[in-house]
Amino acid sequence: MGFEHIRLELTPAAVGVITLNRPDSLNALSAAMLDEIRAAVDSLPETGARCLLLRGEGRGFSSGADLASGGGLPDDVGAALEAHFNPLIEAVFALPIPVVAAVNGPCAGAGCSLALAADIVIAGRSAYFLQAFVNIGLIPDAGATWLLPRLAGRARAMEMMMLGERIPAEQALDWGMIARVVDDETLESEALALATRLAQGPTIAYGLIRRLARGAEHLPLTDALGAERIAQRDAGRTDDFKAAVISFLQKQKPRFDGR
Repeated sequence: MGFEHIRLELTPAAVGVITLNRPDSLNALSAAMLDEIRAAVDSLPETGARCLLLRGEGRGFSSGADLASGGGLPDDVGAALEAHFNPLIEAVFALPIPVVAAVNGPCAGAGCSLALAADIVIAGRSAYFLQAFVNIGLIPDAGATWLLPRLAGRARAMEMMMLGERIPAEQALDWGMIARVVDDETLESEALALATRLAQGPTIAYGLIRRLARGAEHLPLTDALGAERIAQRDAGRTDDFKAAVISFLQKQKPRFDGR
C-alpha cells in the first residue's frame, strides 16, 4: 500500500510503525494525511502487526490540523471532524493490539489527541502538548474533551483547554497524561524497544485489557466485574495462556504467539 503523507513499516518483531511524514509542516494533519493514517491503521491486523508505534518525522510529532490546506474558512468547521478526524480516533481505539506513541517536539491540537489515544505515550524531554483552539475561537476536538479529563483530571484538563498554554513533557507526566519522559536522543530507541516488548506479548490479552480499561470508566463495579469475568474466560481459552502455564510449571520464560 503506497502513501504520500505517511510511512508504514513492519519490523521483524511485528511492530507496525506509522510515521507522520510531512516534516516541512511539522506534520500538520491534512484531510489526505488523516485518511492515509486511518487506512494504515485499518490494514494493521492483516499485516500481522502485534503492536502499533506512532511517531512523527522531523522536529515534532504534529502541529495539529493543517489550516493552510482548507482553501478558506468553511461554513461548518465540524464537518471535517465527522469526515476525517473522528473516524481515525475511533479506528485507533478499535485496534485489537497495543498502541505506543513516541512524541518529539510539538504535539498540538488534533495531533495531541492522536498521541494521547495511544495506550502508552513516551515523550522526549523537549516535547510539549498544546490545545490552543481557544486562541482562534474554537473548541478542542478529535476526542480531546473526552481524553484529557480522563487522563489529567477535570481541573487540569480545563486549565489546559481554556488557557491554551503549552504543557511541557515533564508536566504532562506529572499530570498523568503520559507514561514516560526520556532524553530526546533516546526517544526513538526506547519507544521501539517498548513496542517490540509489547509485540512479543499476549496480544489477545492486550486487546481485552484495552477494551476493559475504556469501558470500565462508564460502568458500575458489578458490571465491570462481569465484563472482567467474560474477558478472562476468553483470555483463558487462548493458546498463549495454555503455553504460558506450561512454561511457568517448567520454570521457563513463556513465549507468546499472539493466539
